[in-house]
Amino acid sequence: MIVVLTGGTGGAKFVDGLRQVVAARDLTIIVNTGDDLEWWGLHVSPDLDSITYALAGLLSKERGWGVKGDTFFCLQAMKTLGQPIWFNVGDRDLAVHITRTQLLKSGKTLNEATAEIAGQFGVQSRILPMSDQRVDTRVDTPIGELSFQEYFVQRWYQDPVNSVRFAGVENSRPAPGVIDAIQSASVVLLAPSNPVTSIGPILAVPGIREALRQTPATVVAVSPIVGGAAVSGPAGAMMAAQGWPVSVGGVAEAYHDFLDVLVVDHRDAAAAGELQKAGYRVHCASTIMTTPEDKVALAHEVLSLLSSETTATSDSI
Repeated sequence: MIVVLTGGTGGAKFVDGLRQVVAARDLTIIVNTGDDLEWWGLHVSPDLDSITYALAGLLSKERGWGVKGDTFFCLQAMKTLGQPIWFNVGDRDLAVHITRTQLLKSGKTLNEATAEIAGQFGVQSRILPMSDQRVDTRVDTPIGELSFQEYFVQRWYQDPVNSVRFAGVENSRPAPGVIDAIQSASVVLLAPSNPVTSIGPILAVPGIREALRQTPATVVAVSPIVGGAAVSGPAGAMMAAQGWPVSVGGVAEAYHDFLDVLVVDHRDAAAAGELQKAGYRVHCASTIMTTPEDKVALAHEVLSLLSSETTATSDSI
């Protein structure tokens, strides 16, 4: 079983590639929920939705989020009614938020609601929220503390970042199946997602980081940093606020206590050499996923790397 920790648009692209080269039932996806928010009275889980749409082959390629071909009539009507519209929600996307909210109000956990929604989309891979308890990513800026969506969507991540915290994480628990999946995996992959606000909330849930340290599976991370900058989004600013270098070295530092292999872009070959001198196992590949073919190629590359790692380990015994 392949287990993937993911969040954000980079993570959804990576999962979109994997689902085309791996049998659906062999994939378990553990998803960040620190970005969740209440919008128009509905429980919205952006990363869970992106992964569901990706696995169903419905993710919008143009936007990197939401359903391909969606319409926005409700959003336009809400604007006419004087309601906030800074968080864009498509009509088909809205139906998922309504369904999730109804399921949660009926007593279902987020884990149960996620499984039910994924089943309605015909998704055969397992999608697990990191926790059933609410964890809220909060970004401290010069104008005050913002929710992640306020910082990222409403204000276009233009505010300097002082620090990031995960409100409520100390009272959270891994969702059912999360720890078992990590412990029984043949490989654990960390998608090229923001290490602070996409993977960070998952790792902050008590018990998950320890499970990654203890799993017998090979743990492989794909760097979202290429050439000293984030491929997209505010990962660089977030990493700097955490005191990590904005580099592949910073990514290695973020995951140092459980990381087996770091996959970096060819443009970071020199930095990869330095990391190898420091004792890290590093593999260079083409990690920028501009086209559908790029996604599939990266998935193949990572899985081929794992095959060669297994062979090398067997030969050395």
